[in-house]
Amino acid sequence: MSEGALTDRNLRVFLAGASGVLGQQLVPRLVQAGHLVGAMTRSSGKTELLRRLGAEPIVCDVFDREALLQAVCDFDPDVMLNELTDLPDDVEQISALAERDARIRTEGTQNLIEAARQSGSPKILAQSVAWQLPDGPDADAVVVLERLVLAEGGVVLRYGQLYGPGTYNEQQPPAEPRVHIDRAAERTVEALGQPTGVVLITD
Repeated sequence: MSEGALTDRNLRVFLAGASGVLGQQLVPRLVQAGHLVGAMTRSSGKTELLRRLGAEPIVCDVFDREALLQAVCDFDPDVMLNELTDLPDDVEQISALAERDARIRTEGTQNLIEAARQSGSPKILAQSVAWQLPDGPDADAVVVLERLVLAEGGVVLRYGQLYGPGTYNEQQPPAEPRVHIDRAAERTVEALGQPTGVVLITD
């Protein structure tokens, strides 16, 4: 499929991490753009919210490999959008819980890629970061995630630090590189038609 074809028609978009802060901004924008969204969440309590936003809820844990393969194959996506993170509610806990986020970036991404391969190899786009993380498991995991996605001919979305409603930075913008949550969602929808490579999403 040509890159232009992705932007010229309505797409079936499998959105992993749909109930996250960015995912909840993405769903209505994807729907408004005419796309059918399969919204994956591991929380059954989020299904009604996702349905109200216009998506088809899919309850699945990215670490349940067999269930994930089945869910992706059943939805048969044109595009797989990986917005998965595993971050604590308390920003002060990020460093202490970095291993959790690292696992979802590496093992979770690998499982999504394997599911994509078995469902006809839809285009893959995945969340990364636009700033240098401190040395540790999360920084190493970002390198792995980007390598995995680019090896599949996918698109790496390097977001600046998010700010705005629902983010860690609700009251004031963080240091650059940064991006407002609304802008991040808008740019992500626009990026569906990007050729393989790295897309910087900042203000």
